[in-house]
Amino acid sequence: MPLLNVFAGILVLLGLILLRVKSIYALLVAAMAVGLLQGLAPLHTLQSIGGGMVETLKTIAVVLCLGAMLGKMIEVSGAAHQVILTFIGWFGKENLHWAVMLTGLVVGVPLFYNAGFVILIPLVFSIASLAGVPILRVGIPMAASLSVTHGFLPPHPAPTAIAAIFQADLNRTFFYGLLVTVPAAILAGPLFSKALQHVKVSIGKRDESPRQGVMPSVGLSFLIVLLPVALIAISGVATYLLPSVPLLMSTVGTPAAALAFALLLAIYFFELRHGTRILAIGRKLFLSIKEITLILLVIAAGGGFKQVLIDSGVGEYIKIVTANITFSPLVMAWCITALLRVSLGSATVAGLTASGIVLPLATDSGAAPELMVLAVGAGSLFFSHVNDTGFWMFKEYFNLSLKQTFLSWTLMESIVSVVGLAVVLMLDKLI
Repeated sequence: MPLLNVFAGILVLLGLILLRVKSIYALLVAAMAVGLLQGLAPLHTLQSIGGGMVETLKTIAVVLCLGAMLGKMIEVSGAAHQVILTFIGWFGKENLHWAVMLTGLVVGVPLFYNAGFVILIPLVFSIASLAGVPILRVGIPMAASLSVTHGFLPPHPAPTAIAAIFQADLNRTFFYGLLVTVPAAILAGPLFSKALQHVKVSIGKRDESPRQGVMPSVGLSFLIVLLPVALIAISGVATYLLPSVPLLMSTVGTPAAALAFALLLAIYFFELRHGTRILAIGRKLFLSIKEITLILLVIAAGGGFKQVLIDSGVGEYIKIVTANITFSPLVMAWCITALLRVSLGSATVAGLTASGIVLPLATDSGAAPELMVLAVGAGSLFFSHVNDTGFWMFKEYFNLSLKQTFLSWTLMESIVSVVGLAVVLMLDKLI
């Protein structure tokens, strides 16, 4: 039975991850297992995996690499630091939690989660110490804002890869993702952090030495950080409102073109104008690509797993089984992804695996593929616990006990997930 074979493959995946096998190898072995159980010949299974990997990388590699390079430029130049300090100055001491949340949203769009976390965490410690506020009052809004951008917005790896699987329009996915991101960040960030004000945490002494070198101006920092978002948004609105949009406008508004344009400006203003040699710039850009190589390979393996499900007939079987089911495909996508997230730990692996399983639901139900992407993204953030590296990163940086981490990080992630699903379901009624 195909569903039992898929379940067996997921058990293989879970077992390998529990044995600390790298996600890429675990996904490839699980895909091979499902293909063989479904009766595919070994060579056919390997060809299916390879074809899925190539097709996935062909769709998303450029966007992810450009996003990584732009993020590196913003990080090393101090532009992200300038944005942080500016928001803190605007909001004042009494609204620091809102300033940190907004900073996380802005910085989180071009920067991957780990980079954004490492950049923001020293500022969170400094703010809590200087303002005399509980550390989680500002730490939770930071983590929530980075989490929602990581889960819902291209060019982050998971939503970009899942959009490729569902053949969703990246511009619309980004626009709808923003509508999901803001309420989720507010409820899971500043509002939820109020409930944690009584939690006493000793963070110890931290290295908070100022950045070295001259940072870019505030205006230039905001220009580079927000430019991709602005170009994508303007192009999306123009496409929606105007019957015929000029080719240049629609092209510049694609994620790849918007990121490339912002990257070129960042290289010029942050590096070339200050005399940085081409070779040194190249090293920075190469390092940024190197840092996401494993992510790209994991995503490619997820694409291979998805292709095996299609080629082995699992997709057609799911279509037949679910033909008379009136259950919302968006809710089903969220439930399956959330179950995989709790079991597997990795949000990216859970999202990629679930996407391959629920893809037939999206094609037959008429659900907007962009909303399917966001429903899967929401499910992939649900109930992060001890099998997730993000859980341990948050625990160790904030020096929390296991109980405190469950009551802060795990609940925060679950709020983001549930609110995300609720907003997706509302959008489904409106569009």
